[in-house]
Amino acid sequence: MKMDTAFHMAKGESESSYSNNSRLQRKALLETKQVLEKAVKEICSSVLPPKLVVADLGCSSGENTLIFVSQAIDAMSDSQQMEVQFFLNDLPENDFNYIFRSLGNFKESIAAEHKGGTPPPFYIAGLPGSYYTRLFPSQSVHLFHSSYCLHWRSRLPDGLDVNAKPYLNKGNIYIAKTTTLSVVKLYQELFETDLLLFLKLRHEELVSGGQMVLTFLGRKNEDVYKGDLNHLCGLLAQSVQSLVHKGLVQEEKLDAFNLPVYGPSVDEVMAVVRKSELFNLSSARLFGSNWDPYDDSGDRVVQDSLQSGLNVAKSIRAVMEPLFASHFGGDVLDELFREYARNVAKHLQREKTMYSVIVLFLQRR
Repeated sequence: MKMDTAFHMAKGESESSYSNNSRLQRKALLETKQVLEKAVKEICSSVLPPKLVVADLGCSSGENTLIFVSQAIDAMSDSQQMEVQFFLNDLPENDFNYIFRSLGNFKESIAAEHKGGTPPPFYIAGLPGSYYTRLFPSQSVHLFHSSYCLHWRSRLPDGLDVNAKPYLNKGNIYIAKTTTLSVVKLYQELFETDLLLFLKLRHEELVSGGQMVLTFLGRKNEDVYKGDLNHLCGLLAQSVQSLVHKGLVQEEKLDAFNLPVYGPSVDEVMAVVRKSELFNLSSARLFGSNWDPYDDSGDRVVQDSLQSGLNVAKSIRAVMEPLFASHFGGDVLDELFREYARNVAKHLQREKTMYSVIVLFLQRR
């Protein structure tokens, strides 16, 4: 699996596109707004840059990308004369055109929000490339932001690629009850390798005192078999298995498929940050977010499990569709996610489940 070509959010503005199914990610941006504001204000007051360079890593497409830009501009209300350069980064297959088409209306909305005042001069550029590679000159960035991205790995763990035989995780697409400890270790080792690399690269690119606000999926339980992503991916594996039983997918196709994702615990993340010795940890917290992006309640009750199942399936399809299409073919996707919606609905009838979301606020040493 080549992440730079196979992995991107569902493009365009169709019913199944990411731009129309990213409310979950938008809720995370709103949840972490105060952390972002604090980071911007601290940089403006302590680093005193003549201009601010801000990068959003894994920006994806749609309104969420520009919500982040808007939040950063709002946080600079006391530094209106400072110019800001925003870099929006994602893999080359990302739908950058959607973002660029939206910039005209966005700039008009920013001007309207600052009616009676002047927003800081800002400039926006797209930057294709993997954040597991160098993206910027040394000490040139003041703030890195990344939301709902760092749970994705740079590649599949060694031994789990589609061409690797024998298949080490048969019948599963992520860590499940039947996944061996040796496979779990492969995921954990790659997570540590990736995060250490990410921290090293960003340390080289940040100015002294530069900040990072990183939000990504993790797990609240230290038991790696009891993570929130395990449930979600387990239901996806069951859905593919149903297609196998119907003769729509070959069983070997399922056995050969694994997701390049890992949801760490907060302790795992902090251990890697300490090991890197590159950043001071300003804060780390974990919050919950309902699987159903349209369920904003804080209770344990699912009002309509069928509708919630559909909502979850749409949000997951918007993210996972290109990966599944590249491996299983696009002709089975509608049936796959119909089956997935049913499986999620059955699960939610028994238990209301939440994502565990980790937020890190780091400062360069």
